[in-house]
Amino acid sequence: MGDLRELYQEVILDHSRKPRNCTALEHADRHADGYNPLCGDRVTVYIRLEGDRIQELSFQGAGCAISTASASLMTEFLRGRTVAEAATLFDRFHDLVTGDPTDHEAAAPELGKLNVFAGVREYPSRVKCATLAWHTLHAALKNAQVPVSTE
Repeated sequence: MGDLRELYQEVILDHSRKPRNCTALEHADRHADGYNPLCGDRVTVYIRLEGDRIQELSFQGAGCAISTASASLMTEFLRGRTVAEAATLFDRFHDLVTGDPTDHEAAAPELGKLNVFAGVREYPSRVKCATLAWHTLHAALKNAQVPVSTE
């Protein structure tokens, strides 16, 4: 278990230090802003749709390692998926990070690399960091005009 935890930490640190898709998306169809007042994390998620498929996805923001890595991995993982698939994966990711911390079978194969966030459920104050970009994505997909807050 220690080796797996170390690998997960490496993935999170890599995406935190070198976030992927961390840029404003020119010609975005939708975007939303999110804020975690508990720790000050801020994120803007940009989406370009082609029909009901996420053609491009990016983010900008400032936050902790968990928040930044989650946004980075989310943008990589959801590109090319349908809006319905993204909604389902939002629910699975949320279940992953909020599930029972003693349930070591909670990893979801369909989440691939996103399973690195399974350990977050052991630290309830960090769940909001991990889910901020996802809640912001959800708001952008609904074309919500009100900023998302984790409170």
